[in-house]
Amino acid sequence: MLAIFKREFKGYFLNVYGPIYIAVMLIFAGVFTLVFNYYGRSSGFEYTLGYVSIALLVLIPVLAMRTIAEERKNQTIQLLYALPLRMFSIVMGKYLALLAVTAIPVGALCLYPLILSLHGTVSFLKAYAALLVFFLLGAALGALCMFLSSLTDSLVVSAVLGVAACLLIYFANLLSAIFPDQPLYSLIAVLVLVLIAAGLLFLLTKNVLFSAILGVVALIPTLVVYFVKPAAYESLFPKLLSGMALFNLLNNMAYGSLPLSTILTYLSFVVFFLFLTVQSMEKKRWN
Repeated sequence: MLAIFKREFKGYFLNVYGPIYIAVMLIFAGVFTLVFNYYGRSSGFEYTLGYVSIALLVLIPVLAMRTIAEERKNQTIQLLYALPLRMFSIVMGKYLALLAVTAIPVGALCLYPLILSLHGTVSFLKAYAALLVFFLLGAALGALCMFLSSLTDSLVVSAVLGVAACLLIYFANLLSAIFPDQPLYSLIAVLVLVLIAAGLLFLLTKNVLFSAILGVVALIPTLVVYFVKPAAYESLFPKLLSGMALFNLLNNMAYGSLPLSTILTYLSFVVFFLFLTVQSMEKKRWN
């Protein structure tokens, strides 16, 4: 795992991905700090991070697109498969390298509350709790985009899928507010999710029958519950969308402390998509 980490981390700085990510993040942070903290005369750095996080919508997908898709494009993926390592170790080595690059600008941002404190009163608890959430947000989006990178050998497709997924997460809270509360609409949305899950399962396994059977197995109880107790679907999909609103969790830091549930949400997101990445790599290893 350590060898994979070193190789990947070094790789980010042998091309433009790592330096551009760090430079753009610090530029965004500097601009928004000037606008909201200095010119706006606000000492709340946690508010500023909410705006800086917008950069993650594009930067994380571009940074993560190379993790696996580039290996397939350059046909070096077989070298990884030949290593005497478990697929989990390979994926974790790549992910930790991605995480280390995302942590570099966050480390620089840790100085900002100290600088701002020279010009006013700063709530260090809120500021550094928000920085932790900001880092966890990047970690969660990185795990998601790494999984998407494992589905294709095209860097462009990987980046586009990543940006689309990040945009969906960014607007999840807004979508949950405008989505109808009626049970029928939630049922339709859940059925679409089941079909998407079956499609992803097919991409992972390349087994049509297996994917179709599990899709049908998931569809039957979904329909049965709706006809037996339709009230169970009332506002169900809006609640699911709210649970995906990772960016909103960062914005909430400006209004309170850091609940344990927030940290668990991000960590669950990371674990889930790293698991899917390992499965994707394992299945394609034998195809």
